Amino acid sequence: MYQLDIVLKKGNNLAIRDRGGTSDPYVKFKIAGKEVFRSKIIHKNLNPIWDERVCLIVDNLQEPLYIKVFDYDFGLQDDFMGSAYLYLDSLELQRPLDVRLDLQDPHCPDQDLGSLELVVTLFQRSTEDREALRQAQNLRLSDLHRKSQLGRGIVSIRLLEGRNLIPMDQNGLSDPYVKFKLGPLKYKSKTIPKTLNPQWREQFDLHLYDEEGGILEISVWDKDIGRRDDFIGQCQLDLSKLNREKTHKMELELEEDKGMLVLLVTLTATVAVSISDLSVNLLDDPHERQQIIKRYSPLRWFFNLKDVGIVQVKILRAEGLMAADVTGKSDPFCIAELCNNRLQTHTVYKTLNPEWNKVFTFNMKDIHSVLEITVYDEDRDRSADFLGKVAIPLLNIRNSEQKAYVLKNKELTGPTKGVIFLEADVIFNAVKASLRTFVPPEQKYIEEEAKVSKQMLQQNFNRVKRCVLFLINVGSYINSCFQWESPRRSLCAFLIFVVGVWNFEIYMVPLSLLLLLAWNYFLNKNFLIVDADEEYDKDDKVASLFPYQLIKTLLSTW
Repeated sequence: MYQLDIVLKKGNNLAIRDRGGTSDPYVKFKIAGKEVFRSKIIHKNLNPIWDERVCLIVDNLQEPLYIKVFDYDFGLQDDFMGSAYLYLDSLELQRPLDVRLDLQDPHCPDQDLGSLELVVTLFQRSTEDREALRQAQNLRLSDLHRKSQLGRGIVSIRLLEGRNLIPMDQNGLSDPYVKFKLGPLKYKSKTIPKTLNPQWREQFDLHLYDEEGGILEISVWDKDIGRRDDFIGQCQLDLSKLNREKTHKMELELEEDKGMLVLLVTLTATVAVSISDLSVNLLDDPHERQQIIKRYSPLRWFFNLKDVGIVQVKILRAEGLMAADVTGKSDPFCIAELCNNRLQTHTVYKTLNPEWNKVFTFNMKDIHSVLEITVYDEDRDRSADFLGKVAIPLLNIRNSEQKAYVLKNKELTGPTKGVIFLEADVIFNAVKASLRTFVPPEQKYIEEEAKVSKQMLQQNFNRVKRCVLFLINVGSYINSCFQWESPRRSLCAFLIFVVGVWNFEIYMVPLSLLLLLAWNYFLNKNFLIVDADEEYDKDDKVASLFPYQLIKTLLSTW
C-alpha cells in the first residue's frame, strides 16, 4: 500500500468557458474510476492558484491518477476544460517531484487548454495504517461532497426601497432596477418606472459557496427601451462582517452620493444541526433558563422597554409532504418569520418526511405578533414551490410543548398535505408587552402580492351591477312622472315638489332620515303580523286535527 501526497499549486492559461472571457475552474482527481479529491472553485480566473494539499491511498501503482478540470456553472452542467494523466509507477519513493501536466481534450487533441502544476511525493505504508488512512480520506471526501451540494450558507436579501437616486431620463426621473452579484450568482430585480424613490419589496435567496466570506456586489441601473441601460451607481456589502441567524437592516450609500438602497440581509447556515446540537441551547439548560426568566421578570420592566422578550422555536420534522418533483419526492426546507425577521433551515433532499432539527431564536417586539412557518420545495432553476404553511399567534404558544400542526394553503383557509412538528417557547415581560400594545404594530416590509380572485371579482361586479340597475330604475321612475304616463302619479309628484320647495328649510335635511326609520318600522310590523297570522293558522290546523288524532289513538288501543 502507498500514500500519495499531492500539492495542487496552480493552473496556467486555462481555457475560456464563460461569456465574460473567463472561467470558474476546479479540479477532480480520480483513481480506478473513483473520485478521490475535488478542489475549491476559483472564480473568474484563467490562472488560478489553489495551493491545496491532499493525501491519497493507492493500492496499485499501475493505475494512473486521472486529473480533470471543469468550469463551474451554477444550476447547469459544468463545462469540461481538459484532462491529463499522472503515471504513478514512474515516481520515486519519498522524493518530492515538481510536475507540469498539459491539459488535453480527447475529442480535440490539438487544442491548447493550458496546464497544471503539482508537487507529488510517494510513500510506502504498512497494512496497519490502511484503515486509519482510508477512513480519514472517506471522511474528508464525504465532507467535501456535502459542502459542494449544500453550500456554506444562504444569503436572504429583501430589497425594500431606494432613496434619492439621480435622474437619468430627460423628464428628471429614472426607471431603476437592481442587480445583485455574489460569486457566480446573479439576480435582477423588477423595474420601477418613473421614480427616484422606488419601492421594490422583493425577496432573493443566494447560496454562499465560498469557504471565506463573500462580497455582495450591488449595482443600480436605469431601464431604457431600444438602447443600452444607463448605470446609476453601485455599492458593496462584506457578508463576512455580518452575524449569522440575525436579520440586519442595511442602508447602503451608492458611490459618489448617487442615492441609497435599503435592504434586509439575513445569513443562515445550511449545515444540518444534529440532535445533540439541539440539546445544547440556552432554554434547555435549567440555569440559563432561570437567568432568562429573571431577565424578563415584571420587576425589570423599566430596563430597555423595546426588549419585550424572546421566542425560540424548534423546527423538528415534517411528515407526508406534497410531492413537488417528477420523481415523486421533494427537496423541502422551512422558513420561519416573525414580523421582519426571517430565518431559513437547510434543505433535505429527495424526501417527503424531512428532519431538520433546527433551533431559531427571535427577539420579540410585540406579544401580539404571529409566528409563520412555511415549507417550500427547492428548485435551483426556478423559484421554490410552496408546500404548506402554519401561522401561530405568540399568545397561543405553550412553552416546551411539542405539537404537530397540519399544513395549510397560502391563504390559511384550508388544509394541504403534510404535518409539521414544532416546539416553541415564549418568555416575555408582561408589563413591557402591555405597554407595547398601545404602540402601532411593526410594519411588515414585504407582503404577499394580492392576486386577482375570480370569486371576489364576480362579487364586486354583481354589487356594481345592482347599484347601476337601481339608479336606472330610479331614473326611469322619475322620467315616467315627467312623461305623464300615469296622470295621478305625475300630479302627486308635482304637488309634493311644490309643497317641498315652498316649505323647505335646511334643518329638514336630517329629518329625512325619519322617513327611513318609519318605512322600516311599518315594514317590520307588517312582517311580524304576517308571521303571527301564519303561526295562528298553523295552530288552528293542529288544534283541528287534535280530536281526530285523539279518537284514532283511543280506537287503536281498543
